[in-house]
Amino acid sequence: MTKKIFAFAPIAAVLLALASCSSLGDLSQAGTTLGVLTGRIDSGQAASINQSAQAVQKSFEDITPEQEYYIGRAVAATILEQYKVYDDPKATQYVNELGQALAMASDLPVTYSGYHFLILDTDEINALSAPSGFIFITRGLLRTAKTESGLAGILAHEVGHVEHHHGLQAIKKSRVTSALTSVAITGAAVAGSPELRKLTQTFGDSIKDITSTLINNGYSRDFEKQADTSAVDIMERVGYDPWGLVDDLTSMEKVLKSGGPGFAKTHPSPEERIKVAEQEIGSVQRTPVNPIREARFQAAMKGI
Repeated sequence: MTKKIFAFAPIAAVLLALASCSSLGDLSQAGTTLGVLTGRIDSGQAASINQSAQAVQKSFEDITPEQEYYIGRAVAATILEQYKVYDDPKATQYVNELGQALAMASDLPVTYSGYHFLILDTDEINALSAPSGFIFITRGLLRTAKTESGLAGILAHEVGHVEHHHGLQAIKKSRVTSALTSVAITGAAVAGSPELRKLTQTFGDSIKDITSTLINNGYSRDFEKQADTSAVDIMERVGYDPWGLVDDLTSMEKVLKSGGPGFAKTHPSPEERIKVAEQEIGSVQRTPVNPIREARFQAAMKGI
């Protein structure tokens, strides 16, 4: 009995490592180690898998802006298969003009085909950012914004995701995790085997899986924190009151239902995000409400 416990200990350690892997290389190493420990593959086969994983990771790092655009466009198309577009030209133009102004103040003001903002016709409270600047915001989320600064905070947060290329990193995580774990545990024969070729093909054939990750799982908490930090910076650069982001999160907190769809499912709690935003804003004082901005905000959001 004692021998069995000790024999299982290293395997348990590797399983724990698999659960906490943050990069493709880490996942490959942990998965192949498990494969060797369980006798499914030998050390030579493990080396081949790890070498292929490193090559695939490098290919993600070398994705060009044009390639990112086509990935983002495919993800956007899949999102639009699941949601209807809100048919209100005035509101759409307003959201785009505001979003474009915020994007120009980000650390990534230019993408391959520019930023694109669309309103989704659903009461679900949510927003989605696909690679290369395809940003979707629901009517439900728009209703939580009470001022233009609040809406600016929402849009700047999504621009922050694009700025940090979180979409590409979500793609890598959603597709590589299951593929590499499967190959490592079941045991690929050698580099060039059908299983290993399937591993590399996964990256070009799973746009719907990627979109499912964005809609159902959301970005990591670290990514959300980065996006909120960027949102505060962007808002200050454009001249919006960064406290508008906190105001909107407070408004969102009142209407979100725990375990519900949208933000409640894919984002950290508003309370958690408020703390991050307040820390980033620091001692910056609130700015007076701009009556011109608020008038155009109310006019554009009238039908939302």
